[in-house]
Amino acid sequence: MSLFIQIEEVEALSSIYGDEWCVIDEASMIFCIKISSSSDEPKLTVCLQIILPNGYPSTAPPIYQINAAWLRGPERAKLANSLEDLYVEHAGESILYLWVEQIRDFLVEKSQSSDAVPQPEKRNMTAEEEVDDDEDIPDLRTLKLNTDNEHLFLSQSDDDELPPIKHGNAITDRRSTFQPHLAPVVTPRQVKMVLEKLYENKKFASATHNIYAFRIYCEDKQSFLHDCEDDGETAAGGRLLHLLQILDVRNVMVVVSRWYGGILLGPDRFKHINNCARNILVEEGYVGSTVRCSLGLLHKHSVFFC
Repeated sequence: MSLFIQIEEVEALSSIYGDEWCVIDEASMIFCIKISSSSDEPKLTVCLQIILPNGYPSTAPPIYQINAAWLRGPERAKLANSLEDLYVEHAGESILYLWVEQIRDFLVEKSQSSDAVPQPEKRNMTAEEEVDDDEDIPDLRTLKLNTDNEHLFLSQSDDDELPPIKHGNAITDRRSTFQPHLAPVVTPRQVKMVLEKLYENKKFASATHNIYAFRIYCEDKQSFLHDCEDDGETAAGGRLLHLLQILDVRNVMVVVSRWYGGILLGPDRFKHINNCARNILVEEGYVGSTVRCSLGLLHKHSVFFC
């Protein structure tokens, strides 16, 4: 029955949105829609990527990801929270149309506000990563989502406490500064709480990029819930998550802030991001002595941290 409802909803959305609606993998129910504020300037655009799990809409929410280099920090969290609120309000119902229009309303409101032009995108894009506006939208033919994201909806408890946040030593290279932050997390809600707390700090909020990754072990499913964010530093989040996987750490979130100093670092920036993360994981006891030794050899021979 769920599949029939999904097919009906997809057909309706395709009819409503036309070329804006894109089928990535019909068999896996993976779709994408490009949403814009309007045809007027300034025009803001995001790409909403969606996976419809087997239980949607009756028992499971859509798995989603929002792509927009200019959308970050508190504004990204605000939009994500509004989508989750809509899902909770309409639990068991088809929700995609409401989500798309909610995002469109958000973009219209943003474009009409005094800070309508998305300056954070320009501030967050170093010369190493500057791209045309159209490149904010990923190649739809190769788009894949991390299906673990569906768990982001499963922790709605208000009982989650803000975990302690540790701040590691900074690395500076050619006027760019990298600083790691770490927090133990056992629910996605705690991930959000940590980010919100960090963004309350003006220095953190002013960083050119705040890259993060987390890895949570779900005892009941005996599997890992994980996700990452580039925050404008393309591929940095994925590399950071890969580091957490290589180290086999669990129930931890690592954030690396970068303040761009005006001089291009090239691939060295990824080395500094991962080294910052590795250092704070070692300092906080998430990495054993055997792994530390192996990491030292890898670093020495530039196998992983290049």
